[in-house]
Amino acid sequence: MMNKNNYNPIAVAIKTALCGSLLLSTGTLAQEVAQAPAADDKSVEKIVVVGSRGAPRSVGDSAVPVDVIGGEEFAKNGTSDMVSLMSANVPSFNVNAQPINDASTLIRPANLRGLPPDSTLVLVNGKRRHRAAVITFLGSGISDGSQGPDISVIPSIALKQIEVLRDGAAAQYGSDAIAGVINFRLKDADEGGSLEVKTGQHYEGDGDLRQISGNIGLPFTDKGFANLSAEYKQSDPTSRSVQRWDAADSIAAGNNLIADPAQIWGSPEFKRDAKVFLNMGAEVAKNREFYLFTNWAERDVEGGFYFRHPTTRGGVYSNDGGDTLLIGNLDESMGACPTISAKTGNSIRSHAAIMADVNALPDHCFTFYSMLPGGFTPKFGGVVTDTAIASGVKGETDSGWFFDASMSVGRSEVEFYIKNTINPSLGADTPRSFSPGKYVQLEKAANLDFNKPIEVDALPYPLNVAGGVEYRDETFEIYAGDPASFEVGPLASQGFGIGSNGFPGFKPEDAGSFNRYSYAAYTELGAEFSDAFRMDFALRYEDFEDFGNTTNGKVTARYQLSDEMALRAAASTGFRAPTIGQSSVRNVTTSFAAGLGLVDTATLPPTHPISVQKGGKPLTPEESKNFSVGTVLEVDDWYVTLDYFHIKVEDRISQTSSLDLTPEDIEALLALGVKDASSFTGVKYFTNDFDTTTQGVDLVSNYSMDLWGSRTTFSLAYNWTDTTVDSHSAYISDSKVEQLERGLPRVRGSFTVAQNYGDWEGFIRFNHFGAFYEDHLDSGVLLESDGGLPIEVGSEITTDLELTYHVNDSYDIAVGAQNIFDVYPDEHKWDGVAGSKYPTTAVMGINGGFYYARFTYKF
Repeated sequence: MMNKNNYNPIAVAIKTALCGSLLLSTGTLAQEVAQAPAADDKSVEKIVVVGSRGAPRSVGDSAVPVDVIGGEEFAKNGTSDMVSLMSANVPSFNVNAQPINDASTLIRPANLRGLPPDSTLVLVNGKRRHRAAVITFLGSGISDGSQGPDISVIPSIALKQIEVLRDGAAAQYGSDAIAGVINFRLKDADEGGSLEVKTGQHYEGDGDLRQISGNIGLPFTDKGFANLSAEYKQSDPTSRSVQRWDAADSIAAGNNLIADPAQIWGSPEFKRDAKVFLNMGAEVAKNREFYLFTNWAERDVEGGFYFRHPTTRGGVYSNDGGDTLLIGNLDESMGACPTISAKTGNSIRSHAAIMADVNALPDHCFTFYSMLPGGFTPKFGGVVTDTAIASGVKGETDSGWFFDASMSVGRSEVEFYIKNTINPSLGADTPRSFSPGKYVQLEKAANLDFNKPIEVDALPYPLNVAGGVEYRDETFEIYAGDPASFEVGPLASQGFGIGSNGFPGFKPEDAGSFNRYSYAAYTELGAEFSDAFRMDFALRYEDFEDFGNTTNGKVTARYQLSDEMALRAAASTGFRAPTIGQSSVRNVTTSFAAGLGLVDTATLPPTHPISVQKGGKPLTPEESKNFSVGTVLEVDDWYVTLDYFHIKVEDRISQTSSLDLTPEDIEALLALGVKDASSFTGVKYFTNDFDTTTQGVDLVSNYSMDLWGSRTTFSLAYNWTDTTVDSHSAYISDSKVEQLERGLPRVRGSFTVAQNYGDWEGFIRFNHFGAFYEDHLDSGVLLESDGGLPIEVGSEITTDLELTYHVNDSYDIAVGAQNIFDVYPDEHKWDGVAGSKYPTTAVMGINGGFYYARFTYKF
């Protein structure tokens, strides 16, 4: 054993990390190499903080599993969206395309270790990232009702490295860290930079990508840096659609005004997507460093929506399932309006016959078949604006305490729009485009953190002591839409729908600002009992204005069996606080229900009188118990980690399945002033309504060797995750239970071979996606439904390939393809119901192969 009076490795490591501008703050993460970088890759730190706010340790010396991915690894992909880049590099991180899924098309929900997006804490430079304003109302079961951060606003060129802590950490970092923590560390160089141009297209000839990004490092005073990154991209939509059966029947009946396909399933259009990040810091005094990082991002995303059939869409064309047309009487003094049949027996009448009857209607009678005889398909989109700033001072006091004092503000705004639709209750006077309103999420935080190695006679090395306090203030705002988007028109009393069809506007009575504050105190201890054995302990107390307090703890241990092998384990309790948005939001979504077609469902606060009548109660926190155990093996150039995790979550928060509204319920809503209640077929609210157990295994293996006169790296990453719904309330359908348990592939894996040879560099990656279950179109969400449209989707393997030529030290040219063999998920038997050729929730995507080229200039 080394003499502790002569050598203190912990103190040396701390000073090394501070000099390297490592933030010892509330969000500093444990790390290990999970993706082997190239031999000359300098983007991954060699000294890192391991699982606490205390001492940095060497890579691979973590008591909990963490993936560390160098920023340059993210450049080696055809896709440019941060969520997709994460999914490509971390097998336990899953995301699907969300082609038609309400507001989640704008900000796609992602899942770490089989849990919803808001069960993963996101940090930037160790500071908590604010949530997105979008609440995922249609999240394929797993993500229903979640409100997580929007990581798509982070440009990959701004990143030095990404750290993914795959372990429960709420006792260290607070709410949302049940599944783990992702920390995005920004570049901090004070010189040099790069410019990157990327273009690509899917094999089908659509989805064209045009992107330019740049990074530059500049000096900031004599002892500081200012690192600026920016990205701008546009991408065209894709279509993987077939004609809907009902549309085909109408075309066969002579209605050639219906488009083919009538409804588009594919990636949305990114009209513009701009991102800017600034990271800066400077030494302002001896042992004092100032830092600041900020961002601005804005994107305009527009996607498809469900087709409104010209004889069956309720509240627009018919209210009896398509037997007769819905006809409005504009002047009842002129007499009753005739009935027009839309069917002959069980078949659609010919378009010519229907039009003849429509043209013969008296002037005071109105039907949308005369105005829009080919039906219509709305376009739904939004402008997402994200801004944030964090700043602070860190350093060392004269007494040897390291400190970090900081403040941060983050704001997410989503302004919705919907085109090519109508407010049916306004009849022929309806506009065709609407602004339904917007959501805003605003978060403020203040942190003060301390840590210090303290000599203890009973220990061979100093005891790491850390602690701190945190204050947070969260606000969720709802802004009303334009009047036409929620107006109750003159035809409402005759059964015509109210508000912009597909996404009714937020009414003034729904608008408002909802706020809460919370504060926390926490402490951590890290003890090395010998050269081989150490433990870390964490305790956190947090108090929320709306539901009270919670206390959580964590303990980790690591034992070095030999020079090559170590064992590690962790146990913790955790929580996830309900968001202020989940407690306050009001919304109407259009979804598909088996046997019913399109239905409009209202989401109300759980304390709303109708929600209370249906069983609603004030939300309480989710509570979790996490356990993990694993091993680390390092033999020469071979590195392996194998970890098992077990997460039990009680009182999980989600939306109920849609609860049928009786005529009495609707009358009660109308009496309460909910003027558009007659348009609703059901109601949902957020509730603590089920418990789950999630367990799994993560295997990471990297091996490097000299081969073919250069360096070759082999990387294997494998994840198995299984979720069981232990219990649930009566307000969750069997179909949703199936989605929660099997809505994501239980197995994900990748095997990568990377090769450097002179001026050439390349890699090939094989990706395995396991089988999964899809409740197609979320059609089984209604409790009274017949189970929806179930799809059993088989496993698939895709292949990615890239080749780079280093022209010189400044210029690189790369070409590559994702899914080079153009593999698609299984087709299914329900494709004609809504025109989706493939399962829409497939993690592997539904667009097939994508080829791309990338030009990089470094200076």
